[in-house]
Parts: sequence; C-alpha cells; structure tokens
Amino acid sequence: MSQTRVVTGNRVGRLAELRIGCSAVIFDETRQKMLLTRRTDNGLWCLPGGGMDPGENAEETCIREVYEETGLQVQVVRLIGVYSSPDFLVEYPDGNRVQGVALNFEARVMKGRPRISAETTDLNYFLPEEMQKLVVMPNQKQRIEDAFHYQEAAYIR
Repeated sequence: MSQTRVVTGNRVGRLAELRIGCSAVIFDETRQKMLLTRRTDNGLWCLPGGGMDPGENAEETCIREVYEETGLQVQVVRLIGVYSSPDFLVEYPDGNRVQGVALNFEARVMKGRPRISAETTDLNYFLPEEMQKLVVMPNQKQRIEDAFHYQEAAYIR
C-alpha cells in the first residue's frame, strides 16, 4: 500500500482503532466559499485538520492543525458537528486503520496568509458547485455539506 485511503462499508470501523480528531471550516469573507486543502499522502481534498495529541483539548487541536497545514492562525468560533460513522475508516501506508471521531469546528482567520505545507500540496477557497469537480475525501463530504447549512445547533452524525 503506497498511500492513505478511505475504506467504506457497513461497520468497517470494527476493523480499526478509534482516534479523536478535529477539522476546521474556514469561510472566506463573503461566507460563500470554504477553504479546502489537498493532502500530500493521497491527493484528495479535505478540510484542514488532524488527530488530537495527548495533553491537548479539542480547540487546541483544531488551532494547531490549521496552522500546521495552512499557516493560518485561527480562532475557533463554534462546533458544527461531531462525526463518528462506523462505515468509514482511514487506512494509512503503515497499515494502521482508524475510525475517526471528528469534531468539526467553524474557525475564523485571525492572522496569516494561506500557504501549503509538508501535509498539503494545494489549498484554495471553493464555492459548493466548484467542490463538485474536486475529488474530496468521502468522510469529509457530510461535514462540508453541514457547514453550508449554517445550522445553529451542532450535528451529531
């Protein structure tokens, strides 16, 4: 296996370990476009984010991951949703299989300019219809869709 891949199927999460992560929805100033990054490990588009480190809280994880992947310093604004589908797992090149429990936050840029990193090969703000032309990680599509609904209460999925 040479790249990270998403495996889908009925309750495939049983074949994985659980890992907590955070992702960030960052809108442009018009709130019509959302920032997506393109991953170095599989070339797919996704929200900036990643796994929680021991000793961190969810807000710190979100802020750190956004900075590492985009160079942006952000403030967490609100929780959009919690995503824990047992029907997705991420399989890494080293053989590790993870069912994510992802907290998806809206974040506001406080400082910095978007830039690529060791984890990203591209990034840009996209309209929803532009995202339809991108190959987006399957486990991210619901998070993106939920964010564009601007629902006040958090989704639990």
